[in-house]
Amino acid sequence: MTVRALLRTAAGGLLPLVLGGCLVGPDYARPSVETPLAFKEGGAPAGDPGGPRGPGRNWRPARPSDGADRGDWWRVFRDGQLDRLARLIDVDNQNLRAAVASYRQSRALVQEARAQLFPTVLGAPSITRARTLGIERTTVNLQGTANWELDLFGRIRRQIESDVAAAQASAADLAAVRLANQGELATAYFQLRYQDSLQGLLDRTVEAYRRSLAIVENQYAAGVAARSDVITAQTQLQTTQAQAIAVGLQRANLEHAIATLIGRPPSELSLSRRDLATRPPAVPVRLPSDLLERRPDIAVAERNVQAQSEQIGVAVAAFYPTVTLSASGGVSGGTGRALFSAASTVWSVTGAASQALFDGGARSAVLQAARAAYDVTVANYRQTVLTAFQEVENGLAGQRILAKQAAAQEIAVLSSRRAVEIALNEYRAGTQNYTTVVTAQAIELNNEVTALQILLNRYTNAVALIRALGGGWDAAGLPSGDELKRFETLPIDDGQSPRVDE
Repeated sequence: MTVRALLRTAAGGLLPLVLGGCLVGPDYARPSVETPLAFKEGGAPAGDPGGPRGPGRNWRPARPSDGADRGDWWRVFRDGQLDRLARLIDVDNQNLRAAVASYRQSRALVQEARAQLFPTVLGAPSITRARTLGIERTTVNLQGTANWELDLFGRIRRQIESDVAAAQASAADLAAVRLANQGELATAYFQLRYQDSLQGLLDRTVEAYRRSLAIVENQYAAGVAARSDVITAQTQLQTTQAQAIAVGLQRANLEHAIATLIGRPPSELSLSRRDLATRPPAVPVRLPSDLLERRPDIAVAERNVQAQSEQIGVAVAAFYPTVTLSASGGVSGGTGRALFSAASTVWSVTGAASQALFDGGARSAVLQAARAAYDVTVANYRQTVLTAFQEVENGLAGQRILAKQAAAQEIAVLSSRRAVEIALNEYRAGTQNYTTVVTAQAIELNNEVTALQILLNRYTNAVALIRALGGGWDAAGLPSGDELKRFETLPIDDGQSPRVDE
């Protein structure tokens, strides 16, 4: 009987027994979390035609939402340059490349664990030339051995499921890294545009102060203004010019940060100047229950819970016997045709079992540690969900409050502009001193800068809210267990641009 025949016989008779064997340890159930029906700060109404998801439900595809941007979430800002920059993150961002490699590693671990379900077959040919009592003899051995651990109590299958959950967590972590880098890029981009708007504001202010200085110099030449008024106007102009110059440093740093995020040397990126748009977009909000499947960090935490839950089963399986089948077969003898004769055939089949009778409590300690580690992941999962709800509520509050602040600040800007106009007219008429003009101009500039800062805050808050809502990601995009268990050739890193969705 050949080794192949032995393996075929053993596999045909025992594989159904192995795969149908019992699984010791707890079966995984997604931990329950408290999910509100609606966000306190606004958002989706409590009523849901599809019915709210109860805690403990499995992942499901999200319902279509016409108001939500899918995938390229940054397109909601309708900025072509931001769109082009964000797409470059998938090409050369090194943090993303590292996450892609980690995901590929986790996929390989799944296949490594799954390989334990099958026999290990080794070929061991040898040839020996020996001389005994003056007689030289050549002996040839063409033999193979096979070893197979029967997974009767599910240790291997629990490990596979643990590795599958870890690989899914790695896939979600990849999405989280991608979303984080996109968010950082969008935030840096809008901060850069704020610097452009501030530069424009300060340049316009410098021109206005030059005109004010000319008025003061004319008044001084006419003998109706003091020399101190001229010096005050010059100081105000020079101070504002210095502020305008300082904006360039902040802009340069932001441009360099954007270049790093897209994986380019700072010297290769130069962004033309463009003011920040005056009205940020509204961010559509889903039901709070949808947040559980829209946030990749929640998916990472939940998959880590299952990975650790399966490790409890692995620890429990250690209390049960280990059954191993071994077989060897082949031919052994001298050279020539006789080597392949029936008389030269050798084979053996061995069944063995082992059971730890005393280990000083080592297995119990491993089981206790696995259960404690599971409790840690459950707590981390629930904390991640709570933090996600907090971030969304913060974003919704910012969206509402900053809009009101922007409206109030716009009124203050208009009033301060009117105050400067009146103060200059009164100064020309000789009914007001120049200190009043300087004060009014300082208040106007401060209000203008504050209005720009509020506008920037509305943009960065919109980015933070979109990130808090998960961007365009959905847990339905996670690779399934069947996909991860399927034997296939993993892609080899060729140094080219990574595919984030591989």
